[in-house]
Amino acid sequence: MPSQDHIRNPIEWGWDQIRLAALTVGSLGRSLRGSQASQYAPLPTVCRIKAADLRDVLIRGLGDFGAYRTDVIFLCLIYPVVGIVLAWLTFGYEMLPLLFPLASGFALIGPVAAVGLYEMSRRREQGIRITWADAFGAISSPAFGAILVLGLVLLAILLLWLLAANVIYEFTLGPEPPVAIAAFAREVFTSGAGWTMIVVGVGVGFLFALLVLTISVVSFPLLLDRDVGLDAAVRTSIRAVAANPGPMAVWGLIVAAGLVIGSIPAFLGLIFVMPVLGHATWHLYRKVVEPSTLQSVLAGAPN
Repeated sequence: MPSQDHIRNPIEWGWDQIRLAALTVGSLGRSLRGSQASQYAPLPTVCRIKAADLRDVLIRGLGDFGAYRTDVIFLCLIYPVVGIVLAWLTFGYEMLPLLFPLASGFALIGPVAAVGLYEMSRRREQGIRITWADAFGAISSPAFGAILVLGLVLLAILLLWLLAANVIYEFTLGPEPPVAIAAFAREVFTSGAGWTMIVVGVGVGFLFALLVLTISVVSFPLLLDRDVGLDAAVRTSIRAVAANPGPMAVWGLIVAAGLVIGSIPAFLGLIFVMPVLGHATWHLYRKVVEPSTLQSVLAGAPN
């Protein structure tokens, strides 16, 4: 008869670990596929929007930020801290040419970093009283595995961008690292090689940003909102961008400009920029993806 004090032998312990790993893999696989019903359902309907709709999206994002200002600021303190650490590592290891690519890299990983903000906006829609801790409610979502995998994809894209930025530097101002900040800045803005690096870097960075925008602008909010699976979420995001190329291009410029402005004062501006953009992205999703029947009922129900 087994007892609580029974000491498992290595075979029993190993078997338990194998079962746990199998359950984890199975849960992840289900998360990537979505619910059984969603696997046979058509993709969510994508709506057309106008550039003027982005104003309403930003106003709603500001509204969410104002409603939970203290909680959101506390949550977003991590962004300038991470930015300052990245800047310190850049200077400390003579990787100054990668400082701007690192700063602009926030645009590439911003969608996954804002998942908690999407969750706060989602709960506010339902009239639920929330705090900053509720931002971590995404962890309990059935689609968390898919969110995690897509986040790793964005991280891989960020690393590829940093590699590309380093290669561009090597072929323009490199291969030797800069000896001082002032000398590096002067060489960047006063030499032909420096301007070549800027033009090529901005062009290549635009392609990376376009890729991330296309696969993530709708997919993360959709995964939180509906258990559709990773493939359906990414395909819906691609369709949303294809159906609204103009407004999505404007939105991409708004995000890029906001992150650049927020990164300039030692990344401290990200405390305010990130939550507004994160909440606004949720409302952009609401405008672009047609709500399901259940969501329509919830939207029309009194709080």
